[in-house]
Amino acid sequence: MPKVQFNKSSEREEKKKRKKESDSEKDGHHGIVFNKAFGQHILKNPLVINAIIDKSGLQSTDVVLEIGPGTGNLTEKLLQDCKKVIAMEIDPRMVQELHKRFMGGPLGHKLQIIQGNCLKQDLPFFNVCVANVPYAISSALVFKLLRHRPLFRCAVLMFQREFAMRLVAKPNTSMYCRLSSNTQLLSRVDHLMKISKNSFKPPPKVESSVVRIEPKRPAPEVSFEEWDGMVKVCFNRPNKMLGGNFRTKAVLKQLHEIHLGYCKMLGKEPKEAADFKVAVMEVLESTGLMERRTRTLEEDDFTTLLEAFHSQDVYFV
Repeated sequence: MPKVQFNKSSEREEKKKRKKESDSEKDGHHGIVFNKAFGQHILKNPLVINAIIDKSGLQSTDVVLEIGPGTGNLTEKLLQDCKKVIAMEIDPRMVQELHKRFMGGPLGHKLQIIQGNCLKQDLPFFNVCVANVPYAISSALVFKLLRHRPLFRCAVLMFQREFAMRLVAKPNTSMYCRLSSNTQLLSRVDHLMKISKNSFKPPPKVESSVVRIEPKRPAPEVSFEEWDGMVKVCFNRPNKMLGGNFRTKAVLKQLHEIHLGYCKMLGKEPKEAADFKVAVMEVLESTGLMERRTRTLEEDDFTTLLEAFHSQDVYFV
């Protein structure tokens, strides 16, 4: 009688497939293939989820905004501790999963689901934002939140580790950058904890961190667009002296064109290009910042510099 030949490779593949399906069921994912274009990495570690909830300091009267809830692992815990959760989700498959998981259940009446891109629509009223943020929208989301009115109490957000460390970086450190300066102008930012990539499914290629962002009250009396325009020039070469950054032909040409537009709008006599350059250099000299390197400047230095530029009709947007 001939021997039956078994394909060991096929057996191994079948076992892997069954294990994958079993793991998906346990995690509440039901075999969903996650969309890399949306940066979907579902937080599955219950210890991390509980820690995020704890750091959020939720109150029973809070309305919580969650960006990218995915299959609802974090959402479920949020619903237990607050008055209402508004979940904004771009992926219609995840919206369907949220409906299956919560609607009709004991927590369903506390959940509002908004399908769409959070960056392309107005944010609703909320007290606290808690989210495992898709990495691709990290910077845009931070500044959309910080410009939102009325001001919220705090945001506890998970980001790629490097991005998180740039948010909290201080002057004279290697990670200090335009992002650091802009975020810290508008808010207080604290690093809360590091998160292993094994806490996600599928695991991302990089480690993550959780930060807490609290908007400053009252908000600083400065045009953020002007601030960012100036800081962008300063951080163009963060290790160079400011005089060198503002002396380049491209920067002076751009700023002079903006100057001409402002003077025309205000009915003022504009400076010629040569005189405008002298005015820019005089601002740097008078503030004592000509020979300072951008990476050493603190918020007060940038504030002083922007006020001095405006006094000479030097604008940045």
